[in-house]
This record gives sequence, C-alpha cells and structure tokens, in this order.
Amino acid sequence: MTNGTEVKAAVFLGPGMLELQRLGAPEPDEGELLVRVTCCTLCGSDLHTYQGHRAVDVPTILGHEILGEVRRIGGRVTDLAGRPIEIGDRVTWSVAAHCGDCFYCERGVPQKCVSLRKYGHERITRDHALSGGLAEMCHLAPGTSLIRVPDALIDNVACPANCATATVAGALRTGGGCRDDVVLVQGAGMLGLTACAMAARRGARRVIVCDVDDARLARAESFGAQDRVSVREGAERLDEVIRYATDGRGVDLAVELSGSPDAVAHGLNALRIGGRYVWVGAVSPTPPVEIHPEFIVRRLLNIHGLHNYTPADLADAVDFLEQSADRYPFGELVTRTFALEDVEAAFRYAIDTRPPRVAVTPTDGV
Repeated sequence: MTNGTEVKAAVFLGPGMLELQRLGAPEPDEGELLVRVTCCTLCGSDLHTYQGHRAVDVPTILGHEILGEVRRIGGRVTDLAGRPIEIGDRVTWSVAAHCGDCFYCERGVPQKCVSLRKYGHERITRDHALSGGLAEMCHLAPGTSLIRVPDALIDNVACPANCATATVAGALRTGGGCRDDVVLVQGAGMLGLTACAMAARRGARRVIVCDVDDARLARAESFGAQDRVSVREGAERLDEVIRYATDGRGVDLAVELSGSPDAVAHGLNALRIGGRYVWVGAVSPTPPVEIHPEFIVRRLLNIHGLHNYTPADLADAVDFLEQSADRYPFGELVTRTFALEDVEAAFRYAIDTRPPRVAVTPTDGV
C-alpha cells in the first residue's frame, strides 16, 4: 500500500537502458522501513549488469551500496546491537534480507537464505518497488541487518561499507585473521585497497598487492601495501617479492579479489605450507583452473570461498571505517558524484575510466 508519495527512481530495463520514473512510496508494514537514499555508489556488479554481462530480472532498480536516513518505520525495528531504530537515524544495511530460521540461516550463512531478498537485484513488484539505491527512497524488508553510521564518517567513505568493506571483513574472518602474517592481496580495486588497509590495520607483518593496473598499484601504497607488483611483469617478479618477504616459505594468507583464473593458479603456488587462501573475486563463470589434489594435501593448504558476508561482518566493516578513515584516504576512492538525473552519465564515466567508485545522489529532498 502506498502512502501517497511518489519518488524518482532510475529503472533498469535492460543492457544500457535506464529510465527515470516516478514510483509510489509504500507505508511500511511491521518490521519494514522506508529510508531516504542520501548516497549510492556503483559497484562492479552494477556495471556488469548495465553492460549486459550479468543477468537480472527487469524492470529493477540497481544499486546496493546505499546510505540513507530513516523516514518511516513499521512497528519496532532494531539495529544489530539491539537498539530501536528511530526516525532520522543515518543507517546502512546488509546487502540482503534473510529469514533467520531456514537451513542456511541456522548454519551461519544467512547470505544464502532460502528466501533471500537482495537490494539492487530484485524485480519491481507492486508490493515492493523500491529495492535499489538508484532512487530517492529504499524500502527495507524484515530481516534486514541495520547499522547506525557514525556522524564522523562522510558519505563517500561510509557508502561502500555494506558491500566492499563488509566483504573484505568477511574474507579476513574466513581466512582466520592476519596478525603477524604476510598477506597477498590479488587485485587493487575497491576491495583490494580495502583489504590492504584492513590487513595492515589488523597487524599483518607485510602486505603484498598485485594488479595489472599501475595506477591502482600506485594508490595501494596509501592503503598499507608495502610491496606492489605489476602482473604485467610476469609471475617471476611476484615470486621474487614473495620469496624475499617470507624467507622463501610463501605467504601465510592470500585473498583473491580479481576473479582471474590465472590469479588463482599463481595464488596457490604463492602459499606456504599450511597457508590459507580465500577466493572472493570469481562471481561470474570463468575457465577452470587445474588443481592437483596431492599438492593441496601435502602442503596442508586451506582454501575457502566467500560470497557476500554475514551481519557481523557488516558491523565489523563500519567499525573499521570509523577507526581508520583518518589513516587511509577512503574518501578519495569516490572520484565523482552524479545527480540521479545524470545516472546514465555516471555509468558511462565508471565504465570508461574504471575508478574505484562513482557516487549517485538524489537532488531533491523527499
């Protein structure tokens, strides 16, 4: 049921097709929220969808890295700390809503809930039209994990928290932490830079990052990476850096964030005996990677896959940004901000220039 208010939304109709429409804002039911979107950053998956490289049901509203201000509340809704949410709260929220009691929720992987509802990915329906960040309002479903955002965190720093930052927090958790470790980060985009900073902040002995893009590698120095290796120099150069940093043993932890099969193969060979490897980047089909079981067994390797994250990782992400925003230049990673009316220009700019992030903000108060 709508509350009589109409809001602007950039509706995605298919590859390369966005249309500004006015959609009715709902009156929240029990456990729901209506949030005014103050900022939405474009994630790599948004760009892939826009270009037709990733299938979604249309029409939909893209955008899942969202920051907002609570405008309406259905009944009593609490944040992850158990405190009641109030009108006017500045919040971010999990990339998906989950039920809390299905097979997967009960086993600690709520991101695979059987009734999962993902923001920025759902088809527009009569009952739930506003589920993405490229709109003036977002309608939050029950089972959405909410975090209040500290006032000290500016929008450009806080906005990627519920995707990029939380995913990295989940990767380091899955990898068993990184204190006193030599950590290899494969990929120096938004996630890779965040991983460098988070590993450095959490006591890694040394952080090595590799990428094909020299500009990204140069930026990684400001995010805590002591060694920056261009993949264009060949695997031998990376091997040399790792041998020097680890006395020939190999890295303790590697985090793969590029999605490249070649990176996976190189990462396996970079691990020390007993090393841990977390795969995050391969969220689209790739060619297979040859793996010899004996190599894994004899070297006691631990390999983990991570897709999205848990609510605790989101809380960890916001806490990390609050503690570290003055140490690492996260605000510089959003290179331009576009009005919602200029959303197509935002996508073109992001695709053409490949910055870590581009922001889209509504222009009118709602």
